[in-house]
This record gives sequence, structure tokens and C-alpha cells, in this order.
Amino acid sequence: MGDFSNYGGSDEENAEIKRLNAEVDADTDNFENWEKLVRACEGLEGGLNRNSSPQALATLRATYDRFLLKFPLLFGYWKKYADLEFNISGPESAEMVYERGCASITNSVDLWTEYCSFKMETTHTPHLVRELFERGATHVGLDFLAHPFWDKYLEYEERQEAQDKIVAILNRVIRIPMHQYARYFERLRTLAQTRPLLELVSADALARYRAEVEAESAPYGIQKSEPEIERDIRAKIDAQLYTVFQQTQAETTKRWTFESEIKRPYFHVTELEHAQLANWRKYLDFEESEGNFSRIVFLYERCLVTCALYDEFWFRYARWMSAQEGKEEEVRNIYLRATTLYVPVSRPGIRLQYAYFEEMSERVDVARDIHAAILNKLPDCVEAIVSWANLQRRQSGLDAAIEVYKAQIDSPTVDIFTKAVLVTEWAYLLWKVKGSSEEARTCFSKNVQWYSDSRHFWQKWLEFELGQPTNAELEEQHGERIKDIIQTIRSKSRLSPAVKQELCQVYLNYLQDRGGKKAMKEFLALDRELYGPQSISVITKAKLGGKENGVAMGELDEPTRQKAETRFYSFYQLHMDPDPNAQGPASFN
Repeated sequence: MGDFSNYGGSDEENAEIKRLNAEVDADTDNFENWEKLVRACEGLEGGLNRNSSPQALATLRATYDRFLLKFPLLFGYWKKYADLEFNISGPESAEMVYERGCASITNSVDLWTEYCSFKMETTHTPHLVRELFERGATHVGLDFLAHPFWDKYLEYEERQEAQDKIVAILNRVIRIPMHQYARYFERLRTLAQTRPLLELVSADALARYRAEVEAESAPYGIQKSEPEIERDIRAKIDAQLYTVFQQTQAETTKRWTFESEIKRPYFHVTELEHAQLANWRKYLDFEESEGNFSRIVFLYERCLVTCALYDEFWFRYARWMSAQEGKEEEVRNIYLRATTLYVPVSRPGIRLQYAYFEEMSERVDVARDIHAAILNKLPDCVEAIVSWANLQRRQSGLDAAIEVYKAQIDSPTVDIFTKAVLVTEWAYLLWKVKGSSEEARTCFSKNVQWYSDSRHFWQKWLEFELGQPTNAELEEQHGERIKDIIQTIRSKSRLSPAVKQELCQVYLNYLQDRGGKKAMKEFLALDRELYGPQSISVITKAKLGGKENGVAMGELDEPTRQKAETRFYSFYQLHMDPDPNAQGPASFN
């Protein structure tokens, strides 16, 4: 779109389209901006039709294509786009839009019904229309609210006066738990009184019913006439249909409570209520406990239209599918849809999980590419960098992992506080994987001049020293190392007084737990400095707005201070089970 100098329409309309395009490009997640742009394009030249200028038509199509690439689950807009193409270019173009739409949102009852209705009106070859209905039935036939689709299918066969096909459709539908199951049963029951028996049951079933009827009358020496035999067979068929009805009724009742709680069965960019998410979780639990693979998949697909922006359901679907035998490609498809269409890269957890899946599948290069793609958009994503380094360590060894850290630390696009975290990860590799505490300690000490304002750097250094093996002879040396770190924090770091206080508390705990005979003298002196009144404590004075060591605190501006003091967590560290009592809108994050 940016390459167009003329969008069609007047100069004023051109200027408006250009402005709206700029707003969309500035924030592609803003749905309202997209809607304004689409409306403006539809209104070019007083409303587009087959006589509109090529520029205006190109503008409309390019805008719809971009919009529906960004939001592919908006079935109403696919319908509008198809209608526009029908008016502009005819049925072939409209059909292409319907095909794209049904490929993008495969389980939309509304879109498939509209597509089949369109096909009914524009195609006069019955087998082509029926093929489309059958495709639609595969994708939406099991939906609890699929009655508009089945009604349209039945309407088509009524137009064709194909009573045998109507019976066949009803015989399928009465077995599906859905909202309006009863009326389909009543209709089939009525038809079953007059339609040929072979339309109602298979030849094998008919032979079995005939044998049963004849066997029932044989003990009495009664030879029934053909009309009597047919009457009794119809009675058996009716009884069988009623048994099916009762089974469908029971299955429908099981699902009714869950279905009645679904307030928004379609996709929208706004947040869902917590209660809605809780209902989907319970519904999925129920369907999984029933054990019908097709119904479970169908419900997941429905859920992931409504809840497409909530990555917990993508995680759940992938995990469930991966537990099924021989479903590797299905799992891959779930991850691809989640990562390329729905879950934003700002929440990289699902992308990392996808990378782990590809690594497990021995597609290591794909796993590397996934990490690279995340970092292309989020160069400061610590978890992605650490994950990439660990991928390299697993597949290519320690040196390859260190090269990842070196490359990121040398990168001008990576923030200094991110680099501080990476240095600590590098040191921990040397310690935990290579088994060299001295090299790890050197890694910390050589980098302190660059990262003295990073809370994470100090925290990990302290944890490293506290984790070293020791004994009575080495404990004094061990304590001196920790003391040196604490003194460096107090003298060189520009972290806030509260954070310094927190880090120094680690040393107080060490003195209590592992200090020698004179440890309490040092303990009380440090306690006084950390927690005493401002007349004797530089820390307390600084917390109250004074100066520390004669230097005004706050040399780090607020945004920098927040970065410096950030705690870094992995996806799994932040994972929490959903709160069953949560109320109100549920955040996507």
C-alpha cells in the first residue's frame, strides 16, 4: 500500500487514505484504525462497483487482504469482501474470497453457510454444490449451533426434490448433539413412515429386521403378508430412531450447561471475561474425559476462534495433541498457527515451546530460526537468548553456547542491562557445565566495571559465591569474597538504596549462618548502616532523599533505574494456575 501514490478517488479521499494507512502502520494491533481504513476504502468514489477506477479497486483489495491477514478470524469481513468482489468482478472472484475465508476460519458455521448459500444461487451443477456442502459438513457439522448450515443443506435438497438425500442428511444429523436436535428427529420420524425402507436403513439392517419379524411370528405358525412385514419393520426402525434420539438427547444434555455459558462464540480483539475462559477450560476437560478424538479436536478448534489471543489454549491444545499417537504434523500445525497468526511475539513463550518441539523432532535448524525470529523483533528478550544458547549447548557443545552470549553482548542493539544478565548466564555455564569456578569468578570480576548498576548481576554473583563448596579451613576466605562483593555494591553501584539494602541482607544472613567468632561485630555494624536512623545510616538517609557517600542519589533516571532493578523470569517461573474465582476481563498477558 505504501507504494501507491494514488489510491483512487478525490484528492481529499487520497489524503484520508494515506493518513489512515499511516495510523495502521504505526500500530498494526489497533483494530479501530483498521476498521476506519476499511470503511474509507469502501467509500472511495462514492461507493465501489464494477465501474470504479482500477486504483480504487486495487486500494480496496490490498486493504482487505492486509486486514484479513492480520485478523483472519473475522468471518463477517470475509462475507463483506466476497459480496464486494461479486458486485465488482462476478461470482468467480467472490468464490475465491470465500475459499480463502473458509481456509482461514475453517469452523465458522456462518461463513460456510453463506458460502454454500452463494454456491446454491450461482452454480447449477448439483454435484458441485453437494461437494461444497460435504466439505462444510466436515468442518462445521459437529458444531452445537450448526443448525443453520444443516437447514441450508436440507433446503438445497428440497429444491432438487431429492427426498432420498434429505433422509440421508437427517439420518446423520439426528446423531449429532446440537441445539435443535429434536426437530430433525421429528422430521425424519415423519418421513420414515412413507419413504422406501432402503432409504431409511442399509440393506444388511433391513435383512436383519425382516428376519426378526419373521422369527417373531414363526412360533405361532403365522405367515404374515408383505404389507404386515413392512409395517412391523417400520415399527422396528422407528424404535431404533427413538433410541438414537434418546442417546443424542443425553449427549446434548451433557453439553448444554457449557454451551449456555458461551456468551461470545466468535473472535474479537477485545478481552473475554474470566468466567468465559473458565467455562472453556471446563468444557475442554469434559470433552477430553469423553474420549472422542473428533469431538475433542472440534471443540479445541471452536475454542481457539473465541480465545485465539489467549496463548494458554494454544499451549493446552499442543500438549493434548502431542499426547495422541502419531500426531506430530498436527502438533506442528498448531504451533505454526499460534506463532504466525495469533499470539504476538511480545509473548514469546509459545514460540520457544515450538522451538523445543522442532528440536525434539530433529529439525534443529528450524529451532534456531525460531529463536532468531524472536530476537529480530525482541533483541532484549533474555529468555530467548538464554534458550538459544542452551539449544547450542545441547546440540553443538559449550563453546557454541558461549558464542551466542558473546554475539549478543557485542551487539549494539542489545540493552546494557540485558547484557548484564547474559554475562551472568555465561559465568554460570562456566561454573555449572564446564565445572570451573575460577573461570566463572573471573567472568564476574572482569565485567563488574560495566554492569555495576545491574541488580541481577550482583544477585547472581552473590548466589554463585554462596554456592561454592567450603569447609572450616576455607570458610574465612569464602567470607572475604562475599564481603568484597558487598563493599563493591555499596561503593560503586548506583542502584537504589532499597535494592542495596536487599542485596546486603544476603551478607547479614551469611554472617548469622556461617560467620566465625567475630562475625556479630561485623553483623551489627552493617545492620546499623542498613537499618539505622538517617543520622547514622547513609542508606536510610538516601532512602529519605538525602545523599549517600556525599553523592546525590538518583543518578540513574527513572526509566534506567527500572531497567537496572528488573527481575528476570522465565515463562515457567511466571506460570500460574488460573484463579477459578477471578472476575472481570481477562488480560491477554
